[in-house]
Amino acid sequence: MTSVFDTVSGPVRGRAPDRGITAVLGIPYAEPPFGADRFRAPRPRRAWEGVRDCVEFGPVAPQSAELPGAPRWSPGDEDVLGLNVWTPARGSGAGSHLLPVLVWIHGGAYTFGSSAQPDFDGAALARTGLVVVTFNYRVGFEGFGHVPAEDGDACPPNRGLLDQIAALEWVRDNIASFGGAPDNVTVAGQSAGATSVACLMTMDGARGLFRRAIAHSAVGPVFAPELAEQLTRKVAAEAGIAPTHAALATVSPHALLRASDAVVEGLRQDTSSGRLSWDPVIYGPVADGHVLRADPLELIAAGAAPDIDLLVCHTTQEYRLMGAVGSCAEVDSEEELARFAADFGLPASLTSGYRRLVPEATVRDVHLAVYGDLSFGEYSNRLAVAHARTGGRTFLSRFVRQRGGSGPRVYAWHCADVPFAFGNLAEECVHFLIGGPPTPADHRLSDRMVAAWAGFAATGDPGWEPAGGVPPHAIKVWGTAESGAGPDFWQDAEELRALWSAYTYRPEQP
Repeated sequence: MTSVFDTVSGPVRGRAPDRGITAVLGIPYAEPPFGADRFRAPRPRRAWEGVRDCVEFGPVAPQSAELPGAPRWSPGDEDVLGLNVWTPARGSGAGSHLLPVLVWIHGGAYTFGSSAQPDFDGAALARTGLVVVTFNYRVGFEGFGHVPAEDGDACPPNRGLLDQIAALEWVRDNIASFGGAPDNVTVAGQSAGATSVACLMTMDGARGLFRRAIAHSAVGPVFAPELAEQLTRKVAAEAGIAPTHAALATVSPHALLRASDAVVEGLRQDTSSGRLSWDPVIYGPVADGHVLRADPLELIAAGAAPDIDLLVCHTTQEYRLMGAVGSCAEVDSEEELARFAADFGLPASLTSGYRRLVPEATVRDVHLAVYGDLSFGEYSNRLAVAHARTGGRTFLSRFVRQRGGSGPRVYAWHCADVPFAFGNLAEECVHFLIGGPPTPADHRLSDRMVAAWAGFAATGDPGWEPAGGVPPHAIKVWGTAESGAGPDFWQDAEELRALWSAYTYRPEQP
């Protein structure tokens, strides 16, 4: 069995097959986005001589985060636009026919994360008969910061999204060599990766590159250009430079990281900064009217992608994770809760409605529940409903699995569903997310979720009925019979969602 594969840039050699799966890691799909290419759209990778060994993950994009089990970015790492492929080994029974392809976009608040995280290992999914692709893209200022155009010098917004399109173009042009079908591609992502998926569904540059989409815990809305420009001014001031292309290009990625982190910390300490003070995220897709015409929810509701099948999932206690890791402000008083609601333009009837659903809930419980649904749950549901109403084949699911009892208490919180869907529960780095080593019930749940992703990617059928255009919607609930860990505001989903009926998502403004 060979592990050498042809690509348009030259042949690559992957790892030796492991239990029937060959992993080919760190394949460059574009030129390094630095030097003369910094802040520009990605360029196709030039050809190389000979066979390129691709047996280790490539460098990650500039970021200050340190994630368990994943490599760190180091100043000087520039060849960051790489991807990874897991494919059934030739001669392992896959046959000569081309297999469905699943392409994964990692999350990380558009600021951190990489395809090298152990919970994104594609081997288990590949064993279901898929070819699995994961990739890195520019995050933080390099990928999403506003860079003013000067003297006709084009520095497009949403460079991270353009990297994602470049990776999908690489899949179109090369995946057949790895046994994948270029006309049967599903793009999937979680959190920032899920909203990236929603953006790609509406972008002209991504048209025809995939036929199905999976979005877990999509976060919204995207930024207005004015906010992106304001945040660039803050970062530039922190770095001690003018907010111009010429000045920004002279500052190292490491220096921009330090400046960005300082801006985030300053916003966190400044209650007058409104919604940005609660859990500051200063980079993300920008509704610039050209690369991304508007918020994807608005575009999907207008019928931008009826030909793409969509599977949506969210967890029911999303922001419990942010509370556990301390990334969001602690809210323990009615006054703080009222300030939170005012900063986000939420009606008082919404927080009182949450109390009515779970009378025993504390102020902190209500805050985390409302914040999680505002950021992820409601936005994800609206994506599904909007797509279904415009004729798109749509599947909706919710992840409710918790763990209480005498062991570590974990909730159905943000990111907890990902290792279940990838089939990577044994990875020690995910034990914080799932509350320790997996139980037999956890493994059974994971098997069902892996099968759902595989079925959807292969045929468009995850195993339950699609949602209709109006409520009630067919909804798959992912859970186990283990004891609960906290108040369940989603026990009456229709009543909870009705509380949001008067709320409108608009691009984030200054």
